[in-house]
Amino acid sequence: MKLFRLVLSTLAMLFVMFLSAAITLRIALHGHEVSVPNFSGMTVSEASTAALKAGLDLNIENKFYSTTVPAGRMLSQAPAPGSKVRHGWQVRVTESLGPQQVTIPDVAGQTEREASLNIRRDSLDLGTLAHIDAPGDPDIVLAQTPPPNAGVDQPRVSLLLSSTASGGANAMVMPSFLGMTYGAANHAAAALGLRVTFLSDTPAPAPAAAATPPPAYTTNAAGVKVDANGQAISFPAGQPPPAAPVVPSSPAGPVTAQKPDSGYRVTKGDTIRLTFGHLAAATSNSQP
Repeated sequence: MKLFRLVLSTLAMLFVMFLSAAITLRIALHGHEVSVPNFSGMTVSEASTAALKAGLDLNIENKFYSTTVPAGRMLSQAPAPGSKVRHGWQVRVTESLGPQQVTIPDVAGQTEREASLNIRRDSLDLGTLAHIDAPGDPDIVLAQTPPPNAGVDQPRVSLLLSSTASGGANAMVMPSFLGMTYGAANHAAAALGLRVTFLSDTPAPAPAAAATPPPAYTTNAAGVKVDANGQAISFPAGQPPPAAPVVPSSPAGPVTAQKPDSGYRVTKGDTIRLTFGHLAAATSNSQP
């Protein structure tokens, strides 16, 4: 019986010893645990201060370019925020270098193929290709975005190319005809391949009302005036023969307006409208 009690006491003492050791080990291992702060977006100075307050060692392990995180701020970390680590644990962080600046080459005046090769040779991406009617050879670079020698963080270059598919070689800028006479304006428009139509903004005075004109007539071989049916006609004494109808002549006065306005894009064969001061009226001489 005494032996049994001795064994039981020994086992109880061993259990207490193991339990105490476990508690001591746990206190030793986890008694000084801290939570890892979130260093993302902090500057180097801010991250160092936060690590010092938490009892951690901050180590800037890498530096990478980033288009989302400004230069000099923390990009990533390990262990992750909220992790439990021992006091004095080393936290590895990555610092952002900001967007990577690239220099854009000047490809204006080059063909599409040459510009594409030069852009890709500089490790840049070819962006949008747009076309516009323009004189000269097709597929020539007229403009680019971003402009040459610009420092940007988006390595993509878009090009504006020339095109003659829809008659770009016949395109031109509308000149100004204001102040020209009809003859000068018509001559200048014809030289450019444009057609002219005109109207008046100051009509000429209307002719005075006249009595009903006599019937039209012709003179036969015998010198007798006859109507359309061949019947001889005569006119009362003092009444002159009927006059020829009034026929408008070319416009008089300078050009006061034009459509399209100067500076607009036109193409050979287009019709332009010119407005003149007034339309002159001419009357033919009376027949004998």
